[in-house]
Amino acid sequence: MERQKMDALIRAHVAAEMNGDPAGCVAVYTDDVEHDVVGFPLGPQHGRQAALAVYERLTQDIRTEEMDPRRTYYGDDSCVMEHQWTGTVPGDFLGIPGNGRRISFRMLHVFEFRDGLISRENVWIDGAAVTAQLA
Repeated sequence: MERQKMDALIRAHVAAEMNGDPAGCVAVYTDDVEHDVVGFPLGPQHGRQAALAVYERLTQDIRTEEMDPRRTYYGDDSCVMEHQWTGTVPGDFLGIPGNGRRISFRMLHVFEFRDGLISRENVWIDGAAVTAQLA
């Protein structure tokens, strides 16, 4: 897949997350997507509907204000992207009440692509930075 197409899918996904739009978040996924936020208690989720449930909860608990890309590495059908995430946490995040606090942390996304869509999203979060800001 061309880099421009990967970037367009990622931009659409991030824009939907910033708009609090769970359906938009998963609109760029294959039907059998694997959505894996490392360390989250449910483990990897399989399928668009399961990923939608994750985003429905996530968009209630956190509000993404900025997700600034820092570094991007491309493969033939993959992309690894480091972001600096900034937003508020009205709900719980990593099991900690956010109480509306504004936080910022680094995250790493590993995206895989198939048939013109995202077929896997693997997310690594700097949990220590999140915990330090919320605890």
